Amino acid sequence: MAHYLLSVVTPTEGEPPSEDEMNVIMGNVAKLQSDMQEAGVWVFSGGLEAPDTATVLRRSGDDVLVTDGPFVELKEYVGGLTIIDAPDLDAALHWGRRSTEAIGLAIEVRPFHWAP
Repeated sequence: MAHYLLSVVTPTEGEPPSEDEMNVIMGNVAKLQSDMQEAGVWVFSGGLEAPDTATVLRRSGDDVLVTDGPFVELKEYVGGLTIIDAPDLDAALHWGRRSTEAIGLAIEVRPFHWAP
């Protein structure tokens, strides 16, 4: 088994979902997480606050500089993530496909270099 990161790619432009639309999305996400847990692939999931809540630490010589906000100007950002433990990329892509169907946004699937 290998660990994969499923990142929710969130656009910075456009209207966010209405409260009713968000309730439907969150119901879809709850069902998806339940299905992942049942299949034994779910490790962790979570949503992230908006990029303007970020703090960036950057090495500068012997110092570390701390700045508010995202590292770069963004057209998209990671809005949430799920870590899964899947046998291969095809299985991870299956869960990525299910994720984009549940959320309605793009999902980026990336394998971890780390293996237990």
